[in-house]
Amino acid sequence: MNILYKLLWCLFFCFLSVHAEGKTDDRFVVVLDPGHGGNDPGAIGRKGKEKNINLNVAVKLGNLIENNCKDVRVVYTRKTDKFVPLHTRAEIANNAKANLFISIHTNAVARKNSGVMGTETYTLGLHRTEENLEVAKKENSVILIEDDYKQRYAGFNPNSSESYIIFEFMQDKNMAQSVNFATLVQKNFKGCNRIDKGVHQAGFLVLRETSMPSVLVELGYISNPTEENYLLSERGTSELANAIFKALINYKNNVPASLQTGQNDRVVELKKENTSTFKTQDKKVEKVTKDSKPVFKIQILASDKVIAKNSRQFKGLSPVDYYKENGMIKYTYAEDTDYNKILRIKRKTVDPKFKDAFIIAFKNGEKMNVNQAIKEFKNQK
Repeated sequence: MNILYKLLWCLFFCFLSVHAEGKTDDRFVVVLDPGHGGNDPGAIGRKGKEKNINLNVAVKLGNLIENNCKDVRVVYTRKTDKFVPLHTRAEIANNAKANLFISIHTNAVARKNSGVMGTETYTLGLHRTEENLEVAKKENSVILIEDDYKQRYAGFNPNSSESYIIFEFMQDKNMAQSVNFATLVQKNFKGCNRIDKGVHQAGFLVLRETSMPSVLVELGYISNPTEENYLLSERGTSELANAIFKALINYKNNVPASLQTGQNDRVVELKKENTSTFKTQDKKVEKVTKDSKPVFKIQILASDKVIAKNSRQFKGLSPVDYYKENGMIKYTYAEDTDYNKILRIKRKTVDPKFKDAFIIAFKNGEKMNVNQAIKEFKNQK
């Protein structure tokens, strides 16, 4: 009887434990993303580095949340001084089924403009000013130290203004909530006497890959000596973390119930009138399937929606084909099993129009590693 009694109690506590673990899935999940890290210092001031400021504020913010909000789970993209690729940061947020993504950064301008100061918060979208574009270029340039960044980011060149045209087609159902939270952040920054530079939109890759309301916060200018001292101080980092924390509490208490749990997918709308403009796609895939040789193509653009075949964005190249990968529509020009022929077309015809274009390869209708495809082509000769 004693043994049976102990067994029942054991089963009871196991049930409670499993039930409690299940409940954690219902918590509001916030992903904190301290920008840069490791061999990527970010902006560098006279005394400090951006990566350290970002991490300091993120950890303080995370501690505030964990100590005061038991119904919120905090996930970090990094908690130490290490490099994390942009796509991995977004994957961490998506895998955590986050409700909110906060990327924390520190701004900078050329030394001749060292008087510039203030905070600003960004959401995903098309830049409206050259200043916003420059901020996005600076933050996106981190991909240049990633391996195979051209293939991973579909030929995106963070330093080319042309690459940012893809953000014109973003239809993000989380935009309203992202702007809402960004506005609350800026409001609370003003509360600690920071200069308010407002809420803006720009093409940040790390925000593009996330599937929940997300913002990128610029804490201030490390290039400004006065602001750098503030950003490096205990008081400064604590005030900034507290301001974001207050914005989070306000946001969470007012966010619609439908966004309180679970993951929200980014909405990509394809216009019906454009979907018929590339009917040759199926035939071309069928042709590739019959041919065991690698087929080489030149990728020129990537977008979130189908572009009409007569669009000026193709700069006169025709016919243009496309394929879908990772939720993006990627446009190609020319195709042939002769790699040298495609290389000549790229250099003579495509490069003057699309300097960021690159060659890709398919085999039996499936995309393959282009280096392997080139090797197979040479072996066939």
